[in-house]
Amino acid sequence: MSTEKYLVSEENENIRLDIFVSELYSDLSRSYIQKLIKEKQISANGGIEKNKYLVQVGDEIVVNIPKAKELTVEAQDIPIEIVHEDKDILVVNKQQGMVVHPAPGNYDNTLVNAIMYHCKGKLSSINGVIRPGIVHRIDKNTSGLLVVAKNDIAHRSLAEQFKEHTVVRKYEAIVKGRFKEDKATIDAPIKRHPTNRLKMATSKDGRNAVTHIRIIEKFSEHSHIEAKLETGRTHQIRVHLSFINHPLVGDTVYGSKSIKFNLKGQVLHAKTLGFVHPLANEYIEFDSELPESFKKVLRTVRKRKI
Repeated sequence: MSTEKYLVSEENENIRLDIFVSELYSDLSRSYIQKLIKEKQISANGGIEKNKYLVQVGDEIVVNIPKAKELTVEAQDIPIEIVHEDKDILVVNKQQGMVVHPAPGNYDNTLVNAIMYHCKGKLSSINGVIRPGIVHRIDKNTSGLLVVAKNDIAHRSLAEQFKEHTVVRKYEAIVKGRFKEDKATIDAPIKRHPTNRLKMATSKDGRNAVTHIRIIEKFSEHSHIEAKLETGRTHQIRVHLSFINHPLVGDTVYGSKSIKFNLKGQVLHAKTLGFVHPLANEYIEFDSELPESFKKVLRTVRKRKI
């Protein structure tokens, strides 16, 4: 069992306890968090509270996560958007809110469950039974393109391309604040947060991390941007944008609560993905349409001029 402690900051005051914890643990389902609260594995200031308890500034929240049990992955007939498929790879457009692979609290209804069904189990085995075919991942509350390997040869080739940072990955996002310039490069090393092990943070002794920003459209209080990854660290775009004081709209972990939009996660979409086909040895690139939730926020900031 792992135990983590968190202090409630002013920006998170008066959020329900179950919501506060679920925002910290994006890979755990809300129902699983509520189950842990009921089982007294989550406490506030040493006492047991209900799901609807509103956390206060300075509250110490203690979270005990039971050791994960051995999992087996079942194929599930879950609708997924297939952008490209051949005998070696599968490119999918993941919807916001879907977890990539099983984890405590999310044993099913993940992308892996869906591709297991779609590919009839014919996926690479390099990442084991929990993550068959998964070469890379994006956060639960980020939408967009991922490539899946159907065999080990394809997996090794794609993994090497990700390691060498030759894969083209372009995201679009809506961030807080108006950029003065039209382009920017964020070069700030990233490592695990020193006190919150579920977060990442910029640090001089972290791993090299570079993000290139291009401004698509500016508003008075927001900007629509493209973020191109040169490296691919965990939460890189979210951490980098927060670092330059332009956090993603809807990112309550690295930003703050948004009172202007009713959102279920950050407004971040993995729009473009390009790489050399593992067996054909030719460069291929895919593009995806922005999800409706993203477009809705974009329409709102344009209409309100905010």
